[in-house]
Amino acid sequence: MFIDLHMHEKRYSLDSTLALEEIVEIAKKRGLDAICITDHDSMGLREYAEEYSKKTGFPIFVGIEYFSLQGDILAFGIDHYPEDRISAQEFIDYVHEQGGVVVSAHPFRHNRRGLEGYLDILKGVDAIEILNGSTLPDAAMVAVQYARKYGFAITGGSDCHYPDKVGICATYFPNEIKTMDDLVSAIRNRECQPAFHQDYSYYIWDINKLLL
Repeated sequence: MFIDLHMHEKRYSLDSTLALEEIVEIAKKRGLDAICITDHDSMGLREYAEEYSKKTGFPIFVGIEYFSLQGDILAFGIDHYPEDRISAQEFIDYVHEQGGVVVSAHPFRHNRRGLEGYLDILKGVDAIEILNGSTLPDAAMVAVQYARKYGFAITGGSDCHYPDKVGICATYFPNEIKTMDDLVSAIRNRECQPAFHQDYSYYIWDINKLLL
């Protein structure tokens, strides 16, 4: 399955132009099997997304992109999130207490929104976003080095805010993901790989074949 793990919808991510209906329509055309809405510091879309998923028969999961004091972190499998900004380590522990997983979002984008050097000291990071639709290749290669060094699970996501970005990066899951629990388990067990969209198809990006 190919799932875009990092997407923003305009109701709760005010920097996005995308409505959920448009995201789903484009996602289907691109060949995605499911999507994850990860709005900025909000999970307000969850109830509507669940209803729309049932209506359309298209899997929609809702996580969050939380802006910790050290940078952005994606989280999946949680029911609650802090109302105030807390440290990255506190947020990681908070998510784990709820049985969820965390992904370091665009860690080396150099816009003061990634965890960057903090990955050397943080405990419990489950995965690192290797491919991001708005991040340059050099940052992706640094993320690859960190994934190898610390054994993080590796993911991809479009980080879409506009139609042309939907699904341009995604994550491949070899097993079917039907529920949020399935998603959390797959990331925790490193059963995922980053993928990119090109020439109307998705391709898995195998970091083991990269020479660094």
